[in-house]
Amino acid sequence: MPLFALSRLTFDLALGLRIARPALLLYALIAAACTSAPPSSPQSGTLPGPYAPAPSAAEPGPANINLQGFPLEYRQGYADGCVSASGAERRDAARYASDGQYRTGWQDGNALCRKR
Repeated sequence: MPLFALSRLTFDLALGLRIARPALLLYALIAAACTSAPPSSPQSGTLPGPYAPAPSAAEPGPANINLQGFPLEYRQGYADGCVSASGAERRDAARYASDGQYRTGWQDGNALCRKR
């Protein structure tokens, strides 16, 4: 192989690597992002924070609705409203009167769980 052809081949490989390197780096970053562990979430049926509903063996959980983006007060009201739909009413009267998020969550939970 002539020296000129060998140097041309070396130049072409170096140029190809210079062009392909950013694409390979981008591919590696995307692949690494896809393999990361999902964020941990609390156990289903439990509410974080200081408010915990009264335990009951016959108590149904909230309907299969993702409430992850809603405020804590709404989720707590939703859980109480959903439980209330199955029989004995469970509602924090003081919070229902003063906290709009809790009240809206209770009303939504009660209405949706009555439909199931």
